Amino acid sequence: KTLGMEGLQAMQIGEWKNHSLWLVAEQESDEREYVSLRGLLSLPEDEFHVLSRGVEINHFLKTHKFCGKCGHKTQQTQEELAVQCTHCGYRTYPVICPSIIVAVRRGHEILLANHKRHYHPNGGMYTTLAGFVEVGETFEQAVRREVFEETGILIKNIRYFGSQPWAFPNSQMVGFLADYERGEITLQESEIHDAQWFSYDQPLPELPPTGTIAHKLIHTTLELCRAEDNQKEI
Repeated sequence: KTLGMEGLQAMQIGEWKNHSLWLVAEQESDEREYVSLRGLLSLPEDEFHVLSRGVEINHFLKTHKFCGKCGHKTQQTQEELAVQCTHCGYRTYPVICPSIIVAVRRGHEILLANHKRHYHPNGGMYTTLAGFVEVGETFEQAVRREVFEETGILIKNIRYFGSQPWAFPNSQMVGFLADYERGEITLQESEIHDAQWFSYDQPLPELPPTGTIAHKLIHTTLELCRAEDNQKEI
């Protein structure tokens, strides 16, 4: 669709405060300053999700210009968010890769890891454990596998917490809470630089930004740690 007087090619992707939102195709002469989506994680949740949707749709359209079945060009469909092959008619929808993310609690402690991508000499960010769901795997199986692979810890009492679209580039983060069962921390050295148990009443390392499901999981788990500790004092 042509947008306004400038002849921009765009598609409507939603609404924000009663105004239509448009995803605009790249322009050859564009002097505006852009920022990374990661740099906007502290925005209000509904605002971030709108931006995330645009980024994810843009990624889908850029990576599906040709049919995955016969190799011919695709074009956007009018009636739904999809692309269709101009030759064989094969229709492709946005690819969403499910990932799990889990906060593990042991009494008044939470398990946090410093992933290699977050490490720097002064420490870096510590966060919950996460990973992609494999083919034929349930979310709960993925939670158990990821925790064990990355830390050697066995867990129990897995509970669903919530989810968050994660356009880096096309994931859906599905969050869980879990309790420690047994085991000692054994690092998956290819992925994890460090992992430790942190007590809720002691200084914590750098944590994920507000607005992320990781931050919410950590906050909720710390409250559970505090509640259990207070219960012991009664």
